[in-house]
Amino acid sequence: MFENKERTDLAELGEFGLIDHLTSNFKIRHQTSVKGIGDDAAVLNSPDKQVLISTDLLLEGVHFDLAYVPLMHLGYKAVQVNLSDIYAMNGIASQITFSIGLSSKFPLEAVEEIYKGVELACNQFNIDLIGGDTSSSKQGLVISVTSIGYAAAADVVYRNGANEGDLICVSGDLGGAYVGLQILEREKQIFLENPKIQPDLEGKDYIIERQLKPEGRRDIVDLLAQMKIVPTSMIDVSDGLASELMHICKQSEKGCTIYEEKIPIDPMTYETARELGIDPTVCALNGGEDYELLFTIKQADYDRLKHDVDISIIGHITDQPSGCRMVSKSNVVHELKAQGWSAFKK
Repeated sequence: MFENKERTDLAELGEFGLIDHLTSNFKIRHQTSVKGIGDDAAVLNSPDKQVLISTDLLLEGVHFDLAYVPLMHLGYKAVQVNLSDIYAMNGIASQITFSIGLSSKFPLEAVEEIYKGVELACNQFNIDLIGGDTSSSKQGLVISVTSIGYAAAADVVYRNGANEGDLICVSGDLGGAYVGLQILEREKQIFLENPKIQPDLEGKDYIIERQLKPEGRRDIVDLLAQMKIVPTSMIDVSDGLASELMHICKQSEKGCTIYEEKIPIDPMTYETARELGIDPTVCALNGGEDYELLFTIKQADYDRLKHDVDISIIGHITDQPSGCRMVSKSNVVHELKAQGWSAFKK
């Protein structure tokens, strides 16, 4: 929770004063942003491209825990996870709206920290903040982000375009965000039992950052464009590799075979999972929140990206009756099951 001796009650500013205070530093960068904050609605112009729109809702106690999530990181992550949906359509995000619901426990200084993270994400990924809303909340902190992006009609990639024989590719590495979360949860429990004990996160920087400060893969969209590769299907890995791959297969009416030995797992993720008594492959398959891009390409495109170290080819698309399968390191075939995060689990 935010603690600061300097505390400015939000009531002192009022809704519009708060909006002006938080957004005065945000600049307009894109010609498509005709009108941003300051009117009843934003105005966008896109004469020759398709517009992509995505919205995410983040709730305190469900999607994040303020016991270990810094507020600036939260603002940054809230933007990033939403931009990732635009990149998963092979588009480039240009604008966001950012809405927030706050209880009286949050002073102005806490909200400023959140917006510092929003501003950092906007600056890093060339995004215009063009609107949003603020409200009081009796249920803790609520954040809603809508991102808007653009792509030429021929470049938009859906989940339903995978064809039999296509190669299955994934960017980066998987499982790190989930293992990082387990470390944070472990240290939280130790702290609750003995507040005098300081968190022990030494040597775990990479996986902690994977959880607290994920990066949307705009660079992969740019790379594919440079290689002149348009994937046949694409999705971002928010709920785990298995779940996302099954989404592609279901909507494409296909099956798949992936190989455990080909799944990219960072050494720190692997070693820490083992320390915690968790199977690293299970973390990659079902952990989620990695926000890497999972996509399929035609076999003819293989030579163009086979040497890229940040893209792993982990399997191929099969016919629908074959189902979704993984071949283990010991050459045993397992049925893939979606066991990732559920939005409505009890």
